[in-house]
Order: sequence, then structure tokens, then C-alpha cells
Amino acid sequence: MSIHLKGIATSRGIAFARVFLMKNPEIDIPLDPAEDASQEQKRLEQAVEISGRELEEIKTYTKKSLGEDKAEIFSAHLLVLRDPEWLGQVQEKIEHEKMKAERALHEVTNGFVAIFENMGNEYMRERAADIRDISKRVLSHLLGVEFSNPALITEEVIVIAEDLTPSDTAQLNREFVKGFTTDIGGRTSHSAIMARSLEIPAVVGTTNVTTSVENGMLAIVDGNEGIVIVDPTKEEIEQYELKQKAQLESEQQLQQIVNEPTVTSDGKHVELAANIGSPADLDHVLSNGAEGVGLYRTEFLYMGREQLPSEEEQFEAYKIVLEQMDDKPVIIRTLDIGGDKELPYLELPEELNPFLGVRAIRLCFKHEEIFRTQLRALLRASVYGNLRVMFPMIATINEFKQAKQILLEEKEKLLTKGIEVSETLEIGMMVEIPAAAVMAKQFAEEVDFFSIGTNDLIQYTMAADRMNETVSYLYQPYSPAILSLIEHVITCAHEQGKWVGMCGEMAGEATALPLLLGLGLDEFSMSASSILPARDQMLQLESTICEAHARKALTLSGSDAVVQYMKSL
Repeated sequence: MSIHLKGIATSRGIAFARVFLMKNPEIDIPLDPAEDASQEQKRLEQAVEISGRELEEIKTYTKKSLGEDKAEIFSAHLLVLRDPEWLGQVQEKIEHEKMKAERALHEVTNGFVAIFENMGNEYMRERAADIRDISKRVLSHLLGVEFSNPALITEEVIVIAEDLTPSDTAQLNREFVKGFTTDIGGRTSHSAIMARSLEIPAVVGTTNVTTSVENGMLAIVDGNEGIVIVDPTKEEIEQYELKQKAQLESEQQLQQIVNEPTVTSDGKHVELAANIGSPADLDHVLSNGAEGVGLYRTEFLYMGREQLPSEEEQFEAYKIVLEQMDDKPVIIRTLDIGGDKELPYLELPEELNPFLGVRAIRLCFKHEEIFRTQLRALLRASVYGNLRVMFPMIATINEFKQAKQILLEEKEKLLTKGIEVSETLEIGMMVEIPAAAVMAKQFAEEVDFFSIGTNDLIQYTMAADRMNETVSYLYQPYSPAILSLIEHVITCAHEQGKWVGMCGEMAGEATALPLLLGLGLDEFSMSASSILPARDQMLQLESTICEAHARKALTLSGSDAVVQYMKSL
């Protein structure tokens, strides 16, 4: 009899294959005291050195296969590996408590993992998996044992594990690994993010999948619905074969509109753009027919490294994207660090509530030379394509004016030196703080465009951390309160002849598209894989009917009522 397990759908698609159960050997941590502390220190140093070389190799492989932003995960791992706080505590236990290296590493790691797992922020809790990953690698070299290596898989399988570390996921070969599922994990875990990049169907957080399977059993992973079926019946196999066939046919059908403009059935044109993290994402963006880049997250240039990127390095990264997009619009967001994204080398002070603290444009004003360096790189690159610069987390008119003034000062300096800068450069801002949305009329007089960042706009409007599971029910993109703010921003912009885009998750959701079209949104920016399904849906929508539905949605009592109304149409 088949076993049905429910988890979190993190990467779309349907996969069938035999189970490859990743189980690591039992670890026997020696409890007897060290005979020679200096010898133990030497063993630790050797294990760390070997682990560092391995991580460098994985980083290089990941950069080639998944892109620079995913490879930066392993830059972060290398920083942890050499972190004097973590490593120092291990060395201290060896020196002062006469522990063997294995035991010292094990105890210090458990302490760090406990700290991260007890944090209120889901993103920070999931960083505990990174620490375990690094520790496991060092421990394997200390103990001389081999852990499961997904890179050695040479036949079609579904990988099943308690958890997949980022280094495990990076080494998955999609020719053979058809899908994976885990006991633990969430949508924001690194393994889930990388699964989406690999386009491998994945379901995480099933709680007990590892105890429900054995090697060689047949399994189905439904990454659309978050379902795993172990030892499926003949009827279930046939049912999912039909689903998989329909999905493949749908994907092939969508390729016919890859180069088509996005026009509704009554002739209204909107722009479908892609969100990217690095130039490596562009192949997928172009192959899916994006009409531009609606959000280039530049923070990946700064993260997972030991020092700031140079102006030249940034210039090259921006230039590549602008050239490859061949004069299609490219919105590049200035540095958005803070909240759940940190730069260890800046040594920023800890804040009680970093999401409401010194982040994004606030950090740029506090570290103005970093901001000016980025702006110079952007301005120099502007002549290679259709650049639009966007400032994040703007709360007041004065903040926008200050940011724009700094940009114009750097532009004037470059022109004085005879360095060419585009004269058609548009300067806009993200609308992600309710104060900015409410003041949209005044902001519209200053900006060239708005891009609504719904991820933060929702959490700030609802006063609910979107990464806190206990209040996740308040993350309501379809709340009439959110829809009203979006409508107000669009109306105010259009009155001033300005355009409005959206780069939050909401922009790519099938339920949201008719609403946003009806509210008058001009540009929708989403993951590259969402573009063709969104275009197909747009081609069938009638904008005037969508306007009526949007007006009705604004009058409803809550998010559930809006969703129910839209699904009833």
C-alpha cells in the first residue's frame, strides 16, 4: 500500500524514480581526553585546510553550473570555516579542556546550532543547517569517515534525506537526480533556493520521509502540490504520468509565445520582466522571453566575501547585464543590505529589530563612500544599455532627494572627467514602506517610476515578520488593505504620467495577475520560470473585465474573501 506524505512545495515539477536514501554513518565522538593538545590542534588545522580546498572546488563548480549568486553560499561557508569566533572556541576547548579535536568541534557546533535554531527569524534559524554542513565536513576528515556524496550518483533517482546541505544540493546532477525530498527545511533554505535554480522538483519538511522509505523503492515527488508518494500503486503511477505529460506539453506549448509581446485580449500591453541576482541568470531570463529585468539584486555582489567589491568589478557585472539584454530595460537596485542580509566585513552593530533598522538606503547614507562607488559603476555602465536605477526602502521625500542628489553629483564628476554617461537614465524607487505608498502623490512628482516591493510592503503593513512561522497567516497579499495601497500608488503615478512596476513575489502569482492588471499595473517582474505561464494567462485576460473585478475586490472584507471571489470567476 502506498504511503502519502505532505510537505512544503519548494520547486515545481513532477518526478518519478527509485529512492536514493542519503544516510550518513553513525558518528562516534571520542570522549577520552587528548594526550597531546598540540597534536590535536594540528589535526584540526589539517581538517580545516582540506575542507577549505573542497569548498573552493564546490564553489567553482557551482559558479559554472548555477551562477555567481548561488556560488556565494560557499564563500559564506568559507568565512564560517575560518571564523575566529567559531574556530577559536574549538581551539580553546582543545587547549584548556584537553578535549580531542572531534569532541571540541562537536560541542562548539552544537552550541552555535542551538543559538541559531532558537532565533525568531526563520531565515536565521535555517542558517543552522549551514553550520552543520561545515562542521560535518571537518568532522569527516578528523574521523576518517566518508559521508554520502550525491556527486557520485550515476542513475536516475529521487534523493531522500533528513536534510540536504547546500554543498549536497550544489553537487546534484540534474541528469540523474530527478527530484528530492527531506524531513526538514523550508522555502527559504539554501537547498530549496538551489533546487529552484536547478529546476529539480523538490518537497521539504515532510517530517518523516526518511523513516518511510528504503533504497530502491519507487517514489513520486510532486513539487507543485508538496506531495510525496512512496511505493505508489499502479493507478497512482498512471495518474501522475498523465499529470507529468500534461505539464511537459504545456511547457512546450508555452515556447510558442516566447518572443510574443504581452498583450491582453482587448489589446492592452504590459511588460513582463525578470528578477535576477547575477549575470549568470540571464540565459534563463532570455530563453523565457523576458521583456526586461525588473529587479537586479546587487547585494549578491557584496555577500559571501571578505571585502567590498571594487568599482571596476561592479561596473563589469552591470555592463554584462545591460549588453546582453540588448537595450531592453534593466532596473538595477542599489545596495539592499540589512534585515536578514548581513556583510560581516562591515562589522555593523547588532540591532534588536534589523528589519526596522539601518538597512538598504539608510545603510548607504551611513556608509556614503560605498554608495558613491556603486553609483559611479552604475553611471559608467549606463551607456551600454537601457539602465534604470532604483533606490530601496525609501520612507521620506527627503531620502529620495538625497539619494538622487548623490547620484547627480557623481554623474557630474564623471562628465567633468570626460566619462560618458547615459542621458536617458531613469531614476526610481521601491515602494515597500506604507508611508511611501500613502505619500505616493508627492513622490510621483520626484521619481521617474515606482516598483512595488510587495514582500516588505505586506509585512510592514500587517506588522508581521514574513519569516516568522507563528504569524505567517498575516502575510496576506490579497488583503484589501494591500490592494488599496497598490491602487493608490498606481493612480498617483499615472496622474503624473509615471509608470509603476512590481517586483515582489505577488507579481508572478496566477491569482494576482488579473487583480494587478485591473488596478493598472504597467510592469510585472518575477522569476524567469514564471514569465511564460504569466504571458499565456495575460493573453487570455480582458483588461476592462479585470478592472471591474479589482474594484469589487477592494470592497471585500478580507484576504480570504478576495481569494474566494477570484477563484469563483
